Amino acid sequence: MTKRGWLLGAVAVLAAVCASGPERPEIIRTASDLGPLPADRYGYTPQDHQRSQRASALLVRQCMAERGHPDFPLDPRYPSDPVVVTAVGTDYGALDLAAARRWGYGWDPAKPLVIEPKGRRMTSAEYADLPACNAEANQRLLRGIDLKRDWLYAGTRAIEVDKAVKRDPRLRAAWDVWSRCVAAQGFTRYPDPVAAYTDTAWQRGSDGNTRHTQRERATAAADVTCKRRHHTAELWHSVRAQQQAVDITRHRDRYAAGLRALRTYRATIAEVLRKLGQRGADASP
Repeated sequence: MTKRGWLLGAVAVLAAVCASGPERPEIIRTASDLGPLPADRYGYTPQDHQRSQRASALLVRQCMAERGHPDFPLDPRYPSDPVVVTAVGTDYGALDLAAARRWGYGWDPAKPLVIEPKGRRMTSAEYADLPACNAEANQRLLRGIDLKRDWLYAGTRAIEVDKAVKRDPRLRAAWDVWSRCVAAQGFTRYPDPVAAYTDTAWQRGSDGNTRHTQRERATAAADVTCKRRHHTAELWHSVRAQQQAVDITRHRDRYAAGLRALRTYRATIAEVLRKLGQRGADASP
């Protein structure tokens, strides 16, 4: 396909995005502003994570009580504070212009991504029994699920879908336009927004945060400005949606099985929270 064909395809995709998404905010600041994707319903959500963490903590505490630790906290600290390394990921790179101007490709250090445990430190004896209780809790929550075949199947397909997205000529053309726009403002000509976000020049620490240098902040601001000017994130999101829809159609039975597994998991979590949650709420951490 010629470059003219790529650009016409990109325009068509963007027109479809604008026509089909009247609820979308005029200014995109977060990935969620772009709206849902077809594979979202098959995936593990932040709410799933919160509920599963709560259910797991209740099961672990029950197990620890059975092993002679009746006052084990729901949210314990380790006997010694571990070194925490935070993996930072992004779907579309930086999107919020105000945040980019202030924090570059990082974030406010006063708002860490990892929340410290609120409970007391566990004892050495508790720590010794913790792995077995964690394993028991995981086994209970994943009961009735074929982990090798069905568990989070959409996640196993995400890598292949992402490869197809990156090969899409419409997106590659959009990235090229974005790249030239950033370079025209005096910054590195990155191949795509993720390359800008993950540039090692920003010197991320073990917590995943950056140094917020003037160069970093200026680059991030140019990055976001060019995305807005050329609707890069909107087109990128649309291509992802199309590729996900194609993959779901091709593997419909497997996606359906994965969704059933996820629903089984959610039902198990609801059962655990119903049975143990009130006792957990009444007990002090």
